[in-house]
Amino acid sequence: MKKRLFIICMMAFAVLSGYAQEKPQKWYDNIKFSGYGMLQYQWQDKEEKQTNSFNLRLLRMILDGKIGDFDWRAQIQGTNAKGPGEPTVQLVDLYAEWVKHKEFRVRAGQFKRAFTFENPTHPITQGWYAYADVINRLSGFGDRAGEKSSGGRDIGIQLQGDLFPASDGHRYLHYQVGVYNGEGINRSDKDNRKDIIGGIWVSPISGVRVGAFGWTGSHGDMTDPVTGTTRNVPLNRYALSAEYDKDEVTFRAEYLHSQGLAATGIGSTTIDYSKGDKADGWYVFGIVPVIKSKLHAKARYQCYRQCKDWATSKTMYEVGANYFFSKNLELTAEYARVNDRTLNKHDYNFVDIELDFRF
Repeated sequence: MKKRLFIICMMAFAVLSGYAQEKPQKWYDNIKFSGYGMLQYQWQDKEEKQTNSFNLRLLRMILDGKIGDFDWRAQIQGTNAKGPGEPTVQLVDLYAEWVKHKEFRVRAGQFKRAFTFENPTHPITQGWYAYADVINRLSGFGDRAGEKSSGGRDIGIQLQGDLFPASDGHRYLHYQVGVYNGEGINRSDKDNRKDIIGGIWVSPISGVRVGAFGWTGSHGDMTDPVTGTTRNVPLNRYALSAEYDKDEVTFRAEYLHSQGLAATGIGSTTIDYSKGDKADGWYVFGIVPVIKSKLHAKARYQCYRQCKDWATSKTMYEVGANYFFSKNLELTAEYARVNDRTLNKHDYNFVDIELDFRF
């Protein structure tokens, strides 16, 4: 009797288990909530502007989901980009992507521009107190063209894919090309002309990428201080990139070049002829593990020339370390010696310490 009862219970359990497995998933079963916060302390002894301050660098809250062959993302950011006491909360990502085939994917909405290796990296995984200055100025963060800080993003549509799989699983060739408004995040097109940005890279072995990027477009509704009229300012850029990233070791180098008039400042629509028609810059860095998954050492050299000459160059020599309490909690510290030739006193010191966490 006991044996028969045991068999009946096992059969009932099998039937109920099968029913549970066959039960259709709810739409919200494929949604993931995540995010991260970054707390910051900065000190510098710049002659014109000495600072010594704790800052709330940023907070990101992210929703990722899947509907059939489409992935989607919505991401909101809170930051003190305007300065202490003037927080900014804004939508930074909102897109859907058809991902059925690795060789050909289509993304539409607001997302990272298809320009440079560094731009798509998250601030919390990028490894430094900030993106390289040339990335900030020529890739849509606090852009030379006057565009408000957009985190390297724009609104548009992008095609991308990975071709020629290797035996170890990585792909030998990646391509991407996008059509964008050219105005940054949360803004409609001001001149009815679209920016076209594309990139291609090869990966001869796992962890190695060598690529090139191009960008052509314009910035609309710019005020000419000479004539007092508004006009569109052409914008043409390219980037050359190389990277090794594997087993917690990262080396990356990029060169960017821009042709097109600049604005008087971030968020400005007034042309600044004193900054010339061309700018360029580069960076190279290395991050290596001292204690695997626990402590990383790092060094970076970077230079940005706002008029593509040494008289307007800003160069930084940086060293530091990243310490991981766990995979979700990290302390970073770095020191930089800065040479900014646009200042009366060119040289100064800079220190940044951050506590970053994920959830």
